[in-house]
Amino acid sequence: MSDILSRQAGKHAAESQSECGVFAYGDQKVEYQVVRFCPEKPSQNKVTIKVHPDSRVVVAVPREATELQIRDAVYKRARWIWQHLEDFQSQMDDVHERQYISGETYFYLGRRYQLKVQIEPEASVGIKMARGRLEVTLPKPLHNQREVVKGLLDKWYHTQARRVFRQRMKALIRQMSWISELPPYRVLPMQKQWGSCSREGRLMLNPHLVKAPRDCVDYVLTHELCHIAEHNHSEQFWRLLGQQMPDWKVVKAELDGMAEMYLNE
Repeated sequence: MSDILSRQAGKHAAESQSECGVFAYGDQKVEYQVVRFCPEKPSQNKVTIKVHPDSRVVVAVPREATELQIRDAVYKRARWIWQHLEDFQSQMDDVHERQYISGETYFYLGRRYQLKVQIEPEASVGIKMARGRLEVTLPKPLHNQREVVKGLLDKWYHTQARRVFRQRMKALIRQMSWISELPPYRVLPMQKQWGSCSREGRLMLNPHLVKAPRDCVDYVLTHELCHIAEHNHSEQFWRLLGQQMPDWKVVKAELDGMAEMYLNE
């Protein structure tokens, strides 16, 4: 089961992600979380830092990184970290309820796309992605236009989610010896989960997930597909997940940090 807002993934994962630190910037203290991973190749053997919209600072480091190396990397980017924290706080202060009008932006596979609502008398109601925008076409202004545009967007996300999830699962299961064919799955909006897997191997997936970057989509799909082999969050499950996606902790931290923004759309 993939919880949306949880910052833990069972006891085993929580223990492996419990490292944290703090640094001072001016008269302010900033806490950060340390996530260790096993690099697959030398080019990945470096410290990376991400600041998330919920004000979490996540420092991803190779498994063998020392405390001094981590601290030095954080201090070198202290100003950058603080600026991003300030920027995200400013964005949160300006958040308003969606009106579903031209100019608003919406996520799809980790990128923002501007919404364009256009009136074309000879056209039928529709939505498409074109020229880097989400374009909604209406034959005339409607008294319930907000609800109509929202409905079109919800349906579009659902359609894209089914297509993307199917495409990515077909690619992922090629490396999974315990799965011989695409498992049955449903796309259904959920408040507290990105996905789930029944004991019979049926998957339930949240269409909001398609707003996240592809590696985050792959993480949730891999998590649920691993449950077909190991239904509980046992040691065997976490070992299997790590074999399929060595950097899953880093990707999960990224998804956790953006969850509220994706869902608030």
